[in-house]
Amino acid sequence: MAAGLATLEAIDTAGFYEALGNRTQRLVEGLATAAKNAGVAMAADYRGGMFGLVFTDVDKVTSFADVAAADVERFRKFFHGMLNEGVYLAPSAFEAGFVSAAHSDADIDATIAAAARVFDSL
Repeated sequence: MAAGLATLEAIDTAGFYEALGNRTQRLVEGLATAAKNAGVAMAADYRGGMFGLVFTDVDKVTSFADVAAADVERFRKFFHGMLNEGVYLAPSAFEAGFVSAAHSDADIDATIAAAARVFDSL
């Protein structure tokens, strides 16, 4: 119960959700830039602390058809590459990822750097 109360107090802090959204934005923009620099076609988007990555030639995924046409094999290679780098993502190409208040700027930087190495290997 103490953990639950501490969580409720944390999310009630002024600026909590803005900071979470900013952290997620930095992660997603960093991943998108790393993919682009490596020539990997990927669309990425986020809302609040939730984000999605779709390996596709479409700039913005807006429909089920866009998601269904995703390169699932490339996601699989990316997922396993990130796992080898020590970064655990949701294991399905069709799942969302989440950033939490516990993720630091150093965590975000390390994740982007790991993704850049993995993108270079795809």
